Amino acid sequence: MHYSRIFRLYVLLVGAGLFAQPPGEIQGLPVRAGASDYQNQEKLGKITLAADFVGHSVPTIEGPLSSEDYVSVEVAFLGTPDLKVKISFEDFSVRINGKKTVIPSQQYGLVMKSLSDPEWIPPAVEESKSKGGISTGGGGGSDPKPSPPKMPFPLRRAMEQRAQKAALPEGERPLPIAGLIFFPYRGKDQSIQIVELMYAGEAGKATLTFRR
Repeated sequence: MHYSRIFRLYVLLVGAGLFAQPPGEIQGLPVRAGASDYQNQEKLGKITLAADFVGHSVPTIEGPLSSEDYVSVEVAFLGTPDLKVKISFEDFSVRINGKKTVIPSQQYGLVMKSLSDPEWIPPAVEESKSKGGISTGGGGGSDPKPSPPKMPFPLRRAMEQRAQKAALPEGERPLPIAGLIFFPYRGKDQSIQIVELMYAGEAGKATLTFRR
C-alpha cells in the first residue's frame, strides 16, 4: 500500500475515533482464558503470575511490532475481580542464558525509538516494486549509501501508541490484567536458550523460567 493511501487510512481511523485515546493511555493486552494459556505460571497466594517470553517481538492488539534493542515479556496477573495488586515495571528483571548479569525492566517510553513495523514498506521500495523491480542505483557504485527512509510521523506516532497501549498498566489494579514489560537486549532471538523472569513485588516473589 502506497504511503498516501496509508495516510488517508490513518486519517479515516482518527476520524472514526480509533485513535481517540489520550496519548498517555495504557490499556494492556487482553487477558487469556486461563493461566495454562501462557508459557509459564506460578501461584502467589490467591494471585497467579503468568507470562510469555516473546523475544524482540512487540505484540499489540493491532498486530505485532518489533524492536532490535529490547526484548518483551507478556505478563498477566490472574485472580478474581475483587482482588487488587500494585503493579510496577520495576518489580521485574530477567537473566538470559544463565549469565550473572541481571537485566532490570525498563519503562515503556524508552522502547519507542527502537520500534519498527514489519508490515511497513518504505515508499521508494514500494514504488520500485510496482514498476517491476527494485532499483539498485547507478552503475558507478561510488556514491555513498543513502540513508534508509524514515517512517512518516503520523504512522510512527500511531505505531508508538499501539505499543504504549499494550504496556503493562501500573499502579493498584483490579484483576485480571495483562500487558508487556521490556528489557534492553540486542542479542539475536536465536541465541537465547533460557530466560529467567524474576518478580519481586506486592504479590510476593517468583521466578518463571523459559527454555527455548
